[in-house]
Amino acid sequence: MEQHFHYKLYKPAGYLSQFINNQTKRKNKKLLGKLYDFHPETMAIGRLDENSEGLLLLTTNGKISYKITNTGVEKEYYVQLDGAITKDAITKLQQGVAISIYGKLYSTKPCDVKRIDTPHLPKPQRPVKPSGNNKTSWISIILTEGKFRQVRKMTSTVGFPTLRLVRVRVGKETVQNMTTGEVVEKERFLL
Repeated sequence: MEQHFHYKLYKPAGYLSQFINNQTKRKNKKLLGKLYDFHPETMAIGRLDENSEGLLLLTTNGKISYKITNTGVEKEYYVQLDGAITKDAITKLQQGVAISIYGKLYSTKPCDVKRIDTPHLPKPQRPVKPSGNNKTSWISIILTEGKFRQVRKMTSTVGFPTLRLVRVRVGKETVQNMTTGEVVEKERFLL
């Protein structure tokens, strides 16, 4: 039986969710390999964009990666928004909104969204700068899909741009008690 390696990482903002950089435009970008001595065949399961932070699962097992990204495993995000989100905006997010994915309109699936108090998270690596009103609010959003920059596009569509995006859970794996940049080796993932 082939041995596989599994990791959970609290990805810091400012890192790409990849190990090698084949794009000449991105020569000076920070990559995951700088954070830990991962097995050489390790791949990220899904992605978090460069400005997002939080839970990123990594594995050497392509079957596990496929299962997590393609079978409706829940992913939960805590999102700090520019402005005090309204009940109407939350309802729209819950029902699904139309966003642009690679130039085509896509309707997001219905999802669980609720307003939350400011969560206990590691200090952000970059300053959070709200617009003129200086008000922010937090939501929890649980998705079973993961389109390109989906959460950011969803909150912007309803009029509350994302200021900080933290993935806190994938399946039953969480970032609870983890610090920014911390890596935990796992025997297997709890899904």
